[in-house]
Amino acid sequence: MLLGHVDSAHDGPAVFFNLGALRPGDTASVRRADGRDAVFRVTRVATVPKDRFPTDEVYGDTTGAELRLITCGGTFDRGAGSYTDNVVVDAVLIEVDEDAGPAVAPR
Repeated sequence: MLLGHVDSAHDGPAVFFNLGALRPGDTASVRRADGRDAVFRVTRVATVPKDRFPTDEVYGDTTGAELRLITCGGTFDRGAGSYTDNVVVDAVLIEVDEDAGPAVAPR
């Protein structure tokens, strides 16, 4: 699971600014500690109210390697200083690239 900000008043768009634009079938890669990329295929993109966040579904066990990407979404509530919803992206592992070398370059 990866959590990231959608934006901030001080810095503007953040790492997950375009997360809600993903669609089923899109892919996302995550660089592993061994230097290889794990490639995931998006299976679902959902916007859910924060007060009805599907905790068990998002954080529960899975039968295989899966990825959850989570950020804020929906309408910004200025009074509360936060967004009303969360964007949750579900993805399944489809491949791990061949060894790309060390994860940390030697000194």
